[in-house]
Amino acid sequence: MARSGIHKSEVQKARDRLVAQGRHPSIDAVRAQLGNTGSKTTIQRYLRELEEEDGGGAGKGVVVSEAIQELASRLGARLKEEAEERVIEQRRQYDAKLQEKDILITQLRQENIKLSTELQRTEATLRSEAEQRSVTDQLLVDARLTLERLAQQVAGAEERMKDNEAHRQSLEEKHQHARDALENYRQSVKEQREQDQRRHEHQVQQLQVELRTLNQTLIVKQNELTQLYQDTARASAELAALKKDLRRIEAEAKDLREGRDQLQQRAGTLEANAAALTERLAQSEIKRAAAEQNLVKQLNQLHTKELELIQLQTRLAGQEELLSLMKEAYQTSQGDKIREEEASDSAGGH
Repeated sequence: MARSGIHKSEVQKARDRLVAQGRHPSIDAVRAQLGNTGSKTTIQRYLRELEEEDGGGAGKGVVVSEAIQELASRLGARLKEEAEERVIEQRRQYDAKLQEKDILITQLRQENIKLSTELQRTEATLRSEAEQRSVTDQLLVDARLTLERLAQQVAGAEERMKDNEAHRQSLEEKHQHARDALENYRQSVKEQREQDQRRHEHQVQQLQVELRTLNQTLIVKQNELTQLYQDTARASAELAALKKDLRRIEAEAKDLREGRDQLQQRAGTLEANAAALTERLAQSEIKRAAAEQNLVKQLNQLHTKELELIQLQTRLAGQEELLSLMKEAYQTSQGDKIREEEASDSAGGH
């Protein structure tokens, strides 16, 4: 008798149901079919008796076949689980790669935006440099006009100096005539002395008037020279300002070259945008080279202007020396005239 009221027929029915389902009729499976009732020992005994009743060889073959089927089912489930795990792992790796790719694309886009911003800033700097170059060109034009005006003034001064030289020679001739007149005066008779004395005094007055005129002319020339000095100083200040602007433009050009080198280094890491960035950097290089050529040209022009100013200063110094010589000659002629008058007076007294 089985314990807990489990009958052999119930165990046989549970076993047959399991076999019909293709499952192995183990003790636990049969007990589960019975609603988890009955002892395992009783169920094992009933199963052994049923196997003996069915025949040892046939029962054994059925059990082995069912075990193979159960093993195959387990292997299939295991393979399915492994396949699903592998698919999940591959999907996870694929998702991770997609995420990395999205991150890389985002980084490349951000880098592209930064490079675009820097290129825009570079273009703005180049435009500003072009505007500054235009201002510099205008300053050079103004300086050229100023130098031309100074050259005209110097030419006028030279022309007036020539006139003064001619006038000085005329005065020397008049002085020579006066000396000749004094010599004739010594040889003239006493009756003509008073008349000759009056004529001499008249000539002396004319000479004094001419000397005063010459002094006034010298004052005017000195004022003109002073004005020329002021114009030269102003032109020198303008040239200094131009040099300062050129140095600032050279510094900005250096910064642009450094910025261009940095852009080239960073553009090398972005293969997707390399062609477009290379083309735009080449355009920036062309603009920079043009700016450098313009700077060199402006420097050469400034150097030429400096040489012209030096020549102008040299000519002004020559004019000052000539004026000094004229003053000395005038003072010498005045001294000679005074000595001759004293000598004439002395001879008349005797």
